[in-house]
Amino acid sequence: MKLLEEKIRAEGRAVNEEILKVDSFINHQADPVFMKQVGELFAEHFKEKGITKVVTIESSGIAPALMTALALNVPMIILKKQPSRVLNDKLYQTVVTSFTKGTSYELTLSDQYICEEDHVLIIDDFLANGEAATGAVRLLRKAHATIAGVGVLIEKSFQPGREKLTEQGITVYPLARIGKMDKDYIEFLPDEEQNEK
Repeated sequence: MKLLEEKIRAEGRAVNEEILKVDSFINHQADPVFMKQVGELFAEHFKEKGITKVVTIESSGIAPALMTALALNVPMIILKKQPSRVLNDKLYQTVVTSFTKGTSYELTLSDQYICEEDHVLIIDDFLANGEAATGAVRLLRKAHATIAGVGVLIEKSFQPGREKLTEQGITVYPLARIGKMDKDYIEFLPDEEQNEK
């Protein structure tokens, strides 16, 4: 998606070879017009997959996931990083380690909102080491839901996240693929759909 690449070049900043700051339009301040376009792109790509729910992990994935759910006309589920005290005890949980933050958290999903008939699309802002996405996959599989794929705004293709998912038979659809980064330098990889033509 050239629009996302242009937005990253204009407003993003590579801090080093692993950290990309996109605070101004994705994960601190959200650009609603841009997020609507993102949601429509994900919905268009996955429209024939029979998706019944869109799932994301709080909090940076909420805006693109909500817009994707809106475009697909299905509910959105937010996987919680901190179990709520008001939730009942019927929860699916798994531990996820964040390499970016160097911490672990317990990812939680209430069984009230998912069932084995659900065919789920996971949406997130980044795919890097793949720990968050594989944690989401574990939770959904505990609920016996099936997974249509993982849509991400930005894939850091030089990190192992995609491989962890594709090894499990999960389709990954990124809107921008970064092949290399360094301080104030970003190298994008070609769009996969263009390569297939």
